Amino acid sequence: MSVIGVGQAVILGVVEGVTEFLPVSSTGHLKMAEGLMNIPVDDNAVVGFTAVIQTGAIAAVFVYFFTDIKRFVSAWFRGVTDKRERDNHDYKFTWWVIYATIPIVVVGLAAKPLIDGPLGSLWVVALSLIGGSVVMWCAEQMARFKRGEDQVTFKDAMIVGCSQILALLFPGFSRSGATISTALIRDLDRVAATRLSFFLGLPALTGAGLYELKDATSGGVGVPALAVGTLVSFVIAYASIAWLLKFVAKHSFNSFVIYRIVIGFVLIGLLMTNTIDS
Repeated sequence: MSVIGVGQAVILGVVEGVTEFLPVSSTGHLKMAEGLMNIPVDDNAVVGFTAVIQTGAIAAVFVYFFTDIKRFVSAWFRGVTDKRERDNHDYKFTWWVIYATIPIVVVGLAAKPLIDGPLGSLWVVALSLIGGSVVMWCAEQMARFKRGEDQVTFKDAMIVGCSQILALLFPGFSRSGATISTALIRDLDRVAATRLSFFLGLPALTGAGLYELKDATSGGVGVPALAVGTLVSFVIAYASIAWLLKFVAKHSFNSFVIYRIVIGFVLIGLLMTNTIDS
């Protein structure tokens, strides 16, 4: 019997699509939703399902930013074959995304038993939601918004890429929250910080989804639930991306900070009253 039904997959797909790229922690929201639906959050098949439906959200990034990605890939291929093209910022940026992904891959593989075990607790999620909110608020105070996307450097990409490890080790911290906050501290403007977060997420999230596919399909989640969850995630994530880019052009991230703190304490309340299991 499948541990996740098609109806539940729809709900989780919506949660994933809405929260994957907002700085509110998709992992935290998914774990909380799973807990409320009595889905075992520490089951390998459920962990795998969560990673797989992320590929729906990441596919939305590929589609939404297709023109940009095509430009980056074209510049990379030109640079590989022609030394004169290697000063092109797009060529260098593509390499930087690749390099910046290496740390999270290494840590993810090395710490997988911890990530799937004790660090997957909903208590960790709740505290990470609140702790990550403090980081985001501090980033907003420190930000100077002096540089745009065309001024991103190798150092920026590596530091922001490494910040993804925080969300990997502490589900609830939020990958987008960590990367956007770090980019703001590096003095990138909000739109540049958000777009950099999207591009850095492409290889990391795609790789995680493919890696976890075997657990999702062999451990008790049926193909229909996987397919439905992934499709719903794609559609909702596409709309979420469009909304977020418009939002950050005119607003700070403080509303997300408040929301995260509220959700963190709500989750603590649910755990303390045994409404959901940790």
